[in-house]
Amino acid sequence: MADESQLARAGLFEARVPRYTSYPTAPQFSSTAVGAAEMRGWLSEIAPDSQISLYIHVPFCRRLCWFCACRTQGTTSDDPVVAYVDTLIAELALLRATLPEGVTLSRLHWGGGTPTLLPPASITRLTRTIFDVAPMAATGEFSVEIDPNEIDDARLDALAGAGMNRASIGVQDFDPMIQKTIGRDQSFEITESAAMKLRARGIRSLNADILFGLPHQTEARIAASIRQLLSLRPDRIALYGYAHVPWMARRQVMIPSDALPRPEERLALFETARDLLVRDGYEDIGIDHFALPDDGLAVAQKAGLLRRNFQGYTDDIAPVLVGLGASSISRFPQGYAQNAPGTSQYVKAVRSGHFATVRGHVLTDDDRLRARMIEALMCDFRIDAAEICDSFGLSRAQLKEYFAPVSKEFGDMVRIDADGLEIPVKSRPLTRMIARLFDAYAVAAGSHSHAV
Repeated sequence: MADESQLARAGLFEARVPRYTSYPTAPQFSSTAVGAAEMRGWLSEIAPDSQISLYIHVPFCRRLCWFCACRTQGTTSDDPVVAYVDTLIAELALLRATLPEGVTLSRLHWGGGTPTLLPPASITRLTRTIFDVAPMAATGEFSVEIDPNEIDDARLDALAGAGMNRASIGVQDFDPMIQKTIGRDQSFEITESAAMKLRARGIRSLNADILFGLPHQTEARIAASIRQLLSLRPDRIALYGYAHVPWMARRQVMIPSDALPRPEERLALFETARDLLVRDGYEDIGIDHFALPDDGLAVAQKAGLLRRNFQGYTDDIAPVLVGLGASSISRFPQGYAQNAPGTSQYVKAVRSGHFATVRGHVLTDDDRLRARMIEALMCDFRIDAAEICDSFGLSRAQLKEYFAPVSKEFGDMVRIDADGLEIPVKSRPLTRMIARLFDAYAVAAGSHSHAV
């Protein structure tokens, strides 16, 4: 790793840049570029008998955690959740009427919000409807985001019976004081119990999310949380940097900004956690994921097949990701399509018999080139010159022009030669900043999270 002074001179501790789970990023989507007609057209152009991925968004939580910037709403009753499932089923009917024959699912993921708010009967009903539209492929993966505070035996039985074979457990941090400060009370014991119950039902693949950069977090505290997490032995771990954006997520005003670590301290927190994970046998995956050597992410990384989407890093290579539910984003070879973010607007559109698409982006050839170079940096920390030139019909001289701003900005912090561009280990904290130089769109100052 580069020393702190080098990273400081490169601007790491002041920069705010996109996370690049898509390119262009969602702020560039337009309501005039993509609507329901494009969504329907792109779905109809999916190749028959091909595989796609499907994401289901459930925007409800029993309680709203203050740290969270996701589009969610609180509910103390199951009634709006059950009614929302009715709308998802109506949207699935629209999907079924549009999809070509023989399409199967390579990945099915339920996110939120809290998908485990769904009552058992709704879980069963929703999964049966999904698989009537498109069954799982033989090697398919069905994953669900699990809130250990909002799960019980009946819902676990319903999910396991429906075919869930991977679970993602949100942890954030186990320190009681930090949990209180971020509005997320979740003991290690209840988290351990959820993991044990999942494994008892044959769910062997477990993910876990943990955050660095939280208020009152110190190296000692994050180390203690990481050690507790390691005792659960999840297959993969996402170590995300907390993004404090109260101007976008109003609930974050509840978090005291003066208790947040400085950017230099955030880097130390990440490095402390990373060292413990690597020492315990996990492999670095991209900028913020870790996986056991036999997990799909680690296998994909070794094979050069690691990819990035709205859920982070993935080993899914399906060319289409269909997002259902309020605010969900679909990705097609032609572009991106996003549903109405507000639940009421989404419900109104679907109940009237239309896709709820309200904005998106039609990809240009330049978008596709830049998207691949950014994804290569985010996944592999290198851009292979031969791959890019062969895939996009560029000359080496043309590719060199794309590399020129990086060379000017970062000098010997990167390696550029005839084989391409590579980010050495010492410079990898700068990856998102380097990727930003391949972004042709304006990035509003202060609109994104810290680069570290």
